[in-house]
Amino acid sequence: MKKEREVQEINASSMADISFLLLVFFLVTTTMATDEGLSRVLPPMKDPNQEQQKVDIKPRNIMEVLVNSNDKLMVNGEEMDVLQLKNEAKRFISTNGNDETLPEVEPVEIPELGGTFPVATAHVISLQNDRGTSYEKYIAVQNELVAAYDELRDAKAMEKFRKPYSELDEDKQKAIKTLYPQRLSEAEPKSYGGAK
Repeated sequence: MKKEREVQEINASSMADISFLLLVFFLVTTTMATDEGLSRVLPPMKDPNQEQQKVDIKPRNIMEVLVNSNDKLMVNGEEMDVLQLKNEAKRFISTNGNDETLPEVEPVEIPELGGTFPVATAHVISLQNDRGTSYEKYIAVQNELVAAYDELRDAKAMEKFRKPYSELDEDKQKAIKTLYPQRLSEAEPKSYGGAK
């Protein structure tokens, strides 16, 4: 008769400690992806019972920005590089009511700025993308348009208060926003196809 050999058990008492240390190591060394996106305040939901009013906007008050599926940018029907978009938007937003190609202006009294200023109160920058537009191009276009407003506001803040716009108190920021109201309209993406 054979003598049965005793099978020795593996000491697993430190296994929990090792697992915990590995878990801590991977948590510490792993990089977490951060969400990227645009900071936007959306308008409140419309009452479904409210009738829609037709808004008549004159063509000179609209800057139409289109981006197709090939990431080609068109501004008011003309092809443009993204790097030129900010300056074109600043030209459109800044007030020059005598130019028939730029938005109409009306005088608005802004006491915090010390007088009455011509303001393009009816201007709109209309942005529309193709469904195939890359996210990078979409963000680049958005950044340039927002940068146009930011630069105009900063310049006016430096001129009037000798401080950047971001360092002004709420009342002064509101006054400069009245002078340069941000009016970006984003239409639902469509499929335009390739560029011509």
